[in-house]
Amino acid sequence: MATIKDVAKLAGVSFKTVSRVLNEDTAVRPVTRAKVMEAIETLDYRPNIMARSLRSQRTHTIGFVSDLIASTPYASRIIQGAQERAWENEYLLLLVNTGGNQEMKQTAVDTLLDRQVDGIIYATMYHREVHPPDNIREVPTMLIDCYVADRSLPSVVPNEHEGGYNATRHLLQKGHQRIGYLCDTSGVQATIGRLAGYKQALAEYNIPFDPALTCFLGQSVSRSGFVGAKTLLQIENPPTALFCYNDRMAMGAYDAMRSLHLSIPNDVAIVGFDNQDLVAADLEPGLTTMALPHYEMGSWGVDHLIQLIKQAQDDQSLPAPPEQKLLDCPLIERAST
Repeated sequence: MATIKDVAKLAGVSFKTVSRVLNEDTAVRPVTRAKVMEAIETLDYRPNIMARSLRSQRTHTIGFVSDLIASTPYASRIIQGAQERAWENEYLLLLVNTGGNQEMKQTAVDTLLDRQVDGIIYATMYHREVHPPDNIREVPTMLIDCYVADRSLPSVVPNEHEGGYNATRHLLQKGHQRIGYLCDTSGVQATIGRLAGYKQALAEYNIPFDPALTCFLGQSVSRSGFVGAKTLLQIENPPTALFCYNDRMAMGAYDAMRSLHLSIPNDVAIVGFDNQDLVAADLEPGLTTMALPHYEMGSWGVDHLIQLIKQAQDDQSLPAPPEQKLLDCPLIERAST
């Protein structure tokens, strides 16, 4: 097994220089750093994490506190993105799934702090305001798919407004003038942002917002989509396209169209939101939808948290305002439009 002295010998530097590279000392010249990293890779050197932690005062562990993400198929990609990015940076992710229980969240944060994690990620199943335990601020913290009201903690969330805008614009570019919108009434950021984006796209095409083409439903489930679509498609001047708040509502809209003997997309085009596994791609025809950037949020969140961890240890200057990052929701075009 290779040692730090073997790495130093191959790189042509002192073992102290290798140690400085391993401890991410920014004073090491880039050329020297590159030689050391090449030697580490050649020798397949694995540093002693315990010794390294004692020297750097870091444990190279990140706590990940979630509500229902670990048991939610499509949102679990947040964990995948976070874990892969952490691993690439030689950090271990310690996951705690709380099931949304506030007492368990407090216990999780207390336990992670006792384990001396370098930082904590606090993530939710859907984009919303949260109230994390106060002592989470004892270490660098990153919020994923959620935010605090005063924006005093950094966060990364989907750009709901732009997603609603791009979904509607896609239908407008296909030549549709009367676009119905099926929405829930939860009042969360997704509801507010996607509706605002829908209205903005219509306005840019000089199409007045028509309340008769919007259907607000209690829950964002398939049954609501069925009821809403059937209602809009039977008005005197029905829409030629539907933008659905999520893919489950779009699935209900498919059923409504079949019951009315309408064809997708020849009679009515449909766009969903979420790109949810086992729904969007498996519908017939395949559902055009906006993908939530779960993997990207996990990856970006870990990247930013590691930066904060380094700043907390190395940088004595005043901290910058916590970043509130919006990530794009890409359009996944399939046969429904």
